[in-house]
Amino acid sequence: MGESSHKSVRTRRVFYIPGYDPIHPRRYRELYRKEGAAQAAISDYELTLSAKQGDGPYGWHVNGALEDGETQADFDVLVWSDIVRDSMEQGIIATYVQLVRTAWVYIGTGALWRLMQLRKGPVIAALYPVLFLLVQLLLALLAARGIGALLTIFLPDWTVWAGLLIVPPLLNWFRKKDNKFFAYYLMHDYAYSAQSRGADPKELEARMVEFGDQIAAALQEDVDEVLVVGHSSGAHLAVSILADLIRAGRVSKSGPSLGFLSLGQVVPMVSFLPDAHRLRRDLQFLCQQDVLTWVDVTAPGDGCAFALCDPVSVSGVAPKSGKRWPLVVSAAFTQTLSPERWKELRWRFFRLHFQYLCAFDAPGDYDYFRITAGPKTLAERYAMRSPSKSRIEKPVNKFTGIAG
Repeated sequence: MGESSHKSVRTRRVFYIPGYDPIHPRRYRELYRKEGAAQAAISDYELTLSAKQGDGPYGWHVNGALEDGETQADFDVLVWSDIVRDSMEQGIIATYVQLVRTAWVYIGTGALWRLMQLRKGPVIAALYPVLFLLVQLLLALLAARGIGALLTIFLPDWTVWAGLLIVPPLLNWFRKKDNKFFAYYLMHDYAYSAQSRGADPKELEARMVEFGDQIAAALQEDVDEVLVVGHSSGAHLAVSILADLIRAGRVSKSGPSLGFLSLGQVVPMVSFLPDAHRLRRDLQFLCQQDVLTWVDVTAPGDGCAFALCDPVSVSGVAPKSGKRWPLVVSAAFTQTLSPERWKELRWRFFRLHFQYLCAFDAPGDYDYFRITAGPKTLAERYAMRSPSKSRIEKPVNKFTGIAG
């Protein structure tokens, strides 16, 4: 780490990279406001959130008084929700075409079978939209057949095929209810990476360059720490962004401490695809760098993440020597949430995937608000932390090429 790695933090820049999310970033500000207040009350510290000052990405300002220190943190959300919304503007027929193509990419390449050897939870989450969309189509066809049969009884001149007229409105009804089912949303999510077989789409690659410039500018400021937080699919974007910055010599050891916190990562869903050469190369590069600290936090209770899977090792690109990162840590939901809270959230899979950004009523050594608003750098906070004993490091990826 740089010279400032272990000094007390008074000023911090935090860059949050969301996952595949079409919603305006104000949701993350309000989540931080609500959950930060809850965690502060539980853990007996103070957090005060206010509006962001100045131009730049959407964000907010936090004053923290905790752990015998006072801090100021400026948060920026690195927005790609417009790209997500554009990718989701698919009609019903186009979505079913996506379904076939995405299933073919993961099954035909053997990636799905390899992923199942890691964690079944995220694989089930990936199969869910495929199965549920097929169930919707089947129900619509069965309804069409029943209505068609009735029509032929009362209108002999009609054929049973007339019932197919009901299929489009029924499928459209299911789509309008997707805020409850999440089938279309998840289908678009997995299809976005699968469409390029793991390579970064051009529009996303261009946005990542912009993100890198914003982080590089913060690294030139008079702050104590620059912390990059990547949640869900935002984690693998952060890997490539940070790798590019370090390769380009834009991270100085004498500058602010640089921390990378990956939360609920789904890196293998992309790195296991045949054309994810860039991501695999960036994983291999970043894991050896001494100018940052990378802590990867997941939890077995999160069925949407590859819990405790070292994203470098399982992707098959860990170097034979010199691997430093990531430090794989468990958020241990069953221990850090009270039995009552765990019972309430256990089957709310989508909500649990965001628990890393929320309050814990029995917090352990992972506390999102201490990390982002406390007086310790990420390096200092986890300096003595051993990696989770139950982490998975076995390389099971079929595709390990990093050239391309």
